[in-house]
Amino acid sequence: MKKTVKKAAPKKAAAKKPAVKESPILKEVKQLYSFMQDNSIDTIEYDQNGLYLRLVKAKPAMVPVPVNVGTAAAAGPAAAAAPAQEQYKEVIKSPLMGIFFRGSTPSAPPFVKEGAQVKKGDVICLIEAMKVFNEVRADFNCIVQKVLVENGKPIKQGDALFAIERV
Repeated sequence: MKKTVKKAAPKKAAAKKPAVKESPILKEVKQLYSFMQDNSIDTIEYDQNGLYLRLVKAKPAMVPVPVNVGTAAAAGPAAAAAPAQEQYKEVIKSPLMGIFFRGSTPSAPPFVKEGAQVKKGDVICLIEAMKVFNEVRADFNCIVQKVLVENGKPIKQGDALFAIERV
């Protein structure tokens, strides 16, 4: 019996792409990007020989999810907020919707306490809206009678924050 050996056809040489020379700037940008990825860095700035570059890792966008709320549950908080506002002669209302904070950090003392005298322009609380902390300042001299909102709770525009008495 005779064995036949079949020779494989020679492979065609892959068409070589023309070599594109990478610019030194692009090479540096790629190195900076790799450095950011390897070290879990969100932002990096580079300034050398007149070249200024700032790389910022994009954060995923937060998308609000609609939630169906029953009519009884929806009437509960609204009904509770209205008497609190009507119970006092004057209140300081929230200028925007967000999260109410009494102090600059959770461990920091509150900006104002019940019974404290506040001068016009003093910061009385912070409201976080869209990852931005907005200072709420007193529009006039007053005494804080009662804090009407718990620290860290969501509030709506127009909600009563503090019961006050003008001085």
